Amino acid sequence: MRLSKRGEYGLRAMIVLAEPVEKNAMPVVQIKEIALREQISPKFLEQILLALKNAGLLHSKMGVGGGYYLARSSSEITLGQIFRVLDGPVAPIKCVSQMAYEPCGCPDEQTCGLRLVMGDVRNAIADILDNTSLADVTKRQVSVRKKLGIK
Repeated sequence: MRLSKRGEYGLRAMIVLAEPVEKNAMPVVQIKEIALREQISPKFLEQILLALKNAGLLHSKMGVGGGYYLARSSSEITLGQIFRVLDGPVAPIKCVSQMAYEPCGCPDEQTCGLRLVMGDVRNAIADILDNTSLADVTKRQVSVRKKLGIK
């Protein structure tokens, strides 16, 4: 399990898209706005957002005022969903993966100490990612910014 640049940029972009907006405002954000703000290549970001759209996490609007917006409420989209779309399984080794299991080369998979520990690592990471929504992240971000006096 490794958070790639693709995964990092995708998570950052989704957090931008999840930020609170004024009531009745269309939560559509253009790629160039996200790219500029987050210092990401627009072409690379376009590929990332397309993958998230194809996975059903984003929608897009064409034309003037177009861009991307969340397909569901920010409280219904977890970091785990985004991570798996962009970077694949959460497991540090394939023999503990729930999505992409592959047997390892150890003589006794059932009692392998490394596998047991890596299973715990996988479960701890998955628990955090699968139980943290975009709404949770934006609330935390707003709270820290208030404490620091940042708008």
